[in-house]
Amino acid sequence: MSAEAKLTIGKALGVLRNGPFRRYIIGSAISDTGTWMQVMAQGYVMSTLTNSAVMLGLANLFAGLPMLLLTPIGGSAADRFDKRKILLITQFVQIGLAIGIGSLLMTGRIQIWHVFVFASILGMSNSFEMPTLSALVPELVGREQIQNGISLDRSVFHGSRVVGPYIGGKLIASLGTASAFFANAISFVALIIALISLPRRTKDSKEEEQKRATGIKDGFRYVAGDKPSLAMLGVIATQALFIFPIITVMMPLYVKDVLGLGADQLGTLMGASAVGSLVGSLFLIGLPRSKRILLMMACALAATCAVLGLSRGPSFHVATGLLIVNSLGMATNFGLASTIVQERAPDYLRGRVSAVFMLSFVGLMPLAGLGVTSLSDAIGMRTAVAIAAIVYGILTLFILARVRKQCAEPGISETQIGTPAAPSAAATV
Repeated sequence: MSAEAKLTIGKALGVLRNGPFRRYIIGSAISDTGTWMQVMAQGYVMSTLTNSAVMLGLANLFAGLPMLLLTPIGGSAADRFDKRKILLITQFVQIGLAIGIGSLLMTGRIQIWHVFVFASILGMSNSFEMPTLSALVPELVGREQIQNGISLDRSVFHGSRVVGPYIGGKLIASLGTASAFFANAISFVALIIALISLPRRTKDSKEEEQKRATGIKDGFRYVAGDKPSLAMLGVIATQALFIFPIITVMMPLYVKDVLGLGADQLGTLMGASAVGSLVGSLFLIGLPRSKRILLMMACALAATCAVLGLSRGPSFHVATGLLIVNSLGMATNFGLASTIVQERAPDYLRGRVSAVFMLSFVGLMPLAGLGVTSLSDAIGMRTAVAIAAIVYGILTLFILARVRKQCAEPGISETQIGTPAAPSAAATV
């Protein structure tokens, strides 16, 4: 199918007729809802344990450092071993973490260092889970449906952000903070059932299997030699450094100190933010290749203006609208960047390329969490937010303008579909 083909929503959603992908999406929707309940609850717990933005950044650092170190290993494992088994192990680890921190909260023994320890273990688990999940979706749907598969996967992820924080806020208000963690532990069962039902990956040729067994260096080498893929990593890195710390790390303190609100409103704001992310993910369905970069530039500009608006400390309702606009831009750009990278990556390298892509986000998040939060403690939250927004907008528009033409063209691995005798993308680069 041509990348420029005009697709109806019905045809684009035809990817759901794929049984394994459909089962994965259903399990992921339930599990992701529980995960976002816990994310909201953990942010609220931290805001009750400390008033320091840097301490919130440290929790992010403890989660991010293991990912920085281990994600390359996780990407190599995703190419070499059974993705189902890797993902099953990570789900059981995360069930144990949710039950553990929930128990500490229920008995009133929770301390900041507990959060740091649990964040570190979660980071280790995510370093294997995230590149594996990113490589699994294209494997389930096939190369011609990668854009629609990623779009639906991201839509489910962000759709759960609408529901999860809202339910988490209500659970905390009615049953206590621990209930959100226990509910998350239960939600993993749905994804575990879906993963068990997935078929094994079929074996490739001996040559392809040997390529899968090579190290992470091949993933870095491929990305470094493919200008559009490298640019997409730069786009995601700017989000990680300047925008996501504001939305994920600092939001509990922003809601409490700038807006003067509590847990219920925090959950509502996080859920409202997810509405924009859900819409942004749906923009990907059937989008012509030639319009991708123009849309990404518009989304970057919209996100910049939205975060600048947040820096003014608006009313609750205005902040809700600005978060929707920001998340729409962020989700659209993240999904399109991921699509461009995944489409251009050779099949045997996809796990390692996914790991490199994830490093541009999760690898920088520990530094970003400390950077923006430290600036906030030094010069004030509103000023720090404004500066971060402006720098993000300038860098992102510059990067996208440089690869507009290249991103409208097929990658090497795409043009070689159906021509096995052609040299591999990695070898060409």
